[in-house]
Amino acid sequence: MEAVGQLTGGLAHDFNNLLAGISGSLELIRSRLRQGRASEVDRYIDVAMTSVERAAALTHRLLAFSRRQTLDPKATDVNRLVGGMEDMFSRTVGPGIAVETRLADDLWPTLCDPNQLENALLNLVINARDAMPDGGPLMIETRNISVLDTRPGAAAVTSKVPAGEYMGLFVTDGGTGMPPDVIARAFDPFFTTKPTGQGTGLGLSMTYGFVQQSGGYVLLGSEAGQGTVVSIYLPRHLGPADDVKPAGSATSPASAEAGTVVLVVEDEVAVRVVIVEVLSELGYVVLEAEDGQSGLRIIESCVRIDLLLTDVGLPGGMNGRQLADAARAHSPELKVLFLTGYAASAAVRNGRMEAGMEIMIKPFALDALAARIEGMLRMDRRIEITGSAVGMQASPG
Repeated sequence: MEAVGQLTGGLAHDFNNLLAGISGSLELIRSRLRQGRASEVDRYIDVAMTSVERAAALTHRLLAFSRRQTLDPKATDVNRLVGGMEDMFSRTVGPGIAVETRLADDLWPTLCDPNQLENALLNLVINARDAMPDGGPLMIETRNISVLDTRPGAAAVTSKVPAGEYMGLFVTDGGTGMPPDVIARAFDPFFTTKPTGQGTGLGLSMTYGFVQQSGGYVLLGSEAGQGTVVSIYLPRHLGPADDVKPAGSATSPASAEAGTVVLVVEDEVAVRVVIVEVLSELGYVVLEAEDGQSGLRIIESCVRIDLLLTDVGLPGGMNGRQLADAARAHSPELKVLFLTGYAASAAVRNGRMEAGMEIMIKPFALDALAARIEGMLRMDRRIEITGSAVGMQASPG
């Protein structure tokens, strides 16, 4: 009950602050517009959007802790991921902390969401920095780990990790360390030893939930005055690593090709109205439905649809994944973009998304949504152009 009270109290505190920032900004925007002072509203919009972004980050961390967040797992080369973050580590910790990386040769890939692993690693680096106010060493290490059978008489790396092959990621600092009572609660949400206002208490809990949801294990070793090591074990992926695009590489939204049809299926009226408005402004022909059954009737009418954009959780007995399956029974090559504010288990099967299907997490920036749709449809157009060119070359002269 103490843990539940800590969780609900932390949630109420953080969300009430965020809602105050949003509602206050909206009131000021309305007031300034009535006064004819429209030139002043931009800064209030910025304040409201900052609160929205913080609220989204908070819900994502809570879902990570509860192992209910939406993941986009890919076969990930963690050495490449760590190498791409080294400059960020240096900027984050400052000149007083010496960051060293030791990356194993021929490191095994692991199947995980690379963006969430980046977030988890950055959280661990920030925690290490805060544990060394006077500076010190920070080591980030990767290793291939084979955990042997833990039956009597068999050697093992640790009794807390089942036998198997793992990609090991280790973050070690020379900081203040933690006593046993703090270690016992370190993964609890909203538990923090930092002064009020200097920590949410969600960093380690988010890391723990993400690793668990990815089929891995996270261990914490520390002694007061002796530093801390956080060990992450993620299952080995048998196969090559995917070519993961760096963050921020999404294409900019562009005007739609004439006649491109998008079916939007979303039960939340406010969300559906905004999406339809944005896509219509970009030049798409937009069809809309409020639930899976209504969406299916549009699909079965045999009207042309280039992309299905559907919420995962829909009322009426048919979720977004079931709707997508029915749509692809009519048009096997139909592109599908799922939207979700919760877990993607209903949309993702066997740990990965099928070809031609992608997922976005609510809330999202409208330009990011437009860019994602354009990117999915642009790939289709590239394939059509390439296919036409090949056909032309193959034709007799």
